Amino acid sequence: MGIVRAHMMISVDGFTAGANMTQSKPFGDIPPEFLSWVFKLEGFHEITGGTGGETGPSSDVIRESGQNLGATIMGRKMFGPDDRIGDASWKGWWGDNPPYHHDVIVLTHHPREPLAMDGGTTFYFVTEGIEEAMRRARESAGDRDIRIGGGASVVNQYLAAGLIDELELQVVPVLIGSGTRLFEGIGQELKLEPIRAVPGREVTHIKYRVLK
Repeated sequence: MGIVRAHMMISVDGFTAGANMTQSKPFGDIPPEFLSWVFKLEGFHEITGGTGGETGPSSDVIRESGQNLGATIMGRKMFGPDDRIGDASWKGWWGDNPPYHHDVIVLTHHPREPLAMDGGTTFYFVTEGIEEAMRRARESAGDRDIRIGGGASVVNQYLAAGLIDELELQVVPVLIGSGTRLFEGIGQELKLEPIRAVPGREVTHIKYRVLK
């Protein structure tokens, strides 16, 4: 069986997204530097089906994050903005060929039929909570890993339930000020063991093992 892992971009003041998230601003009000570093990387372009880009430690970390994945779990806001809830024409932010290429379990309160996309991605919409989503993800993943794709509220729920094995933070040296925080509502019982820290040119990558 694979492990359950999460990879989150986070500002130095603890936010993974800003306020005022919309279809045109899926991360809300953020400094451009919060995202711009990842779009430059060769590893990011490989995951998303492109070519070229910068090489180096950050590219290697991002490339690794996309390996050995058999399923992804994400929250409804990561699949689409509030104003597209219940809109059957909405198929996500990623076009006809999303960069997952495996089953994606979307946690939501709004039932919807499975959505099959090009490239082997199928979105399944689960309304029964995080444990049912995990059960479905394990069925899809087999011996491969499961990624908790976000947003922060979903990662927080799985951390609180003790269902994440590894957490990697891409710490970007910007301040966001308000929005969605990682570790919101998580108590001192959460224990993290550092596995590695990789300094990049515009970001620092810190991987933790979540102690059970």
